[in-house]
Amino acid sequence: MVDFTSQFGRAVQQHIKDQYVIWMTTVDSNLTPQPRPVWFIWENDSFLIFSQPNAHKVKHILKNPRVALHFNTDETGDRHVMIFIGEAFIDTTSPFAHEIPEYFKKYQEGIATLDMTPEEFGRDYSTAIRIKPAEVRGWE
Repeated sequence: MVDFTSQFGRAVQQHIKDQYVIWMTTVDSNLTPQPRPVWFIWENDSFLIFSQPNAHKVKHILKNPRVALHFNTDETGDRHVMIFIGEAFIDTTSPFAHEIPEYFKKYQEGIATLDMTPEEFGRDYSTAIRIKPAEVRGWE
């Protein structure tokens, strides 16, 4: 995966730590890419994303688990291009979002703007999607 000790790897690690959203691209039944910004955390060796169970992204993943993820770049698009390719799966063993301290700390304010309690968010966004990147490419 990523060598977090390299210059590029350190930039990736900084984005994982600092970025509020990552863009996840799934493929629909017509094989059309469907990008969308999602909240995430990095846990162990994978991205963890929560979704409403009936969201299109969940249906796409169940039919075709291949996904791509990327961060926004700088305003010129010249720096910090990072593209992750991997397979997503529904993690049925994950606790709810609000029960994961790192996730809740990162998105506590965002959850509040949805006019939901943490528990309501956890119930509504109860599907945990895990993506372990098999490949990362980019430049910084």
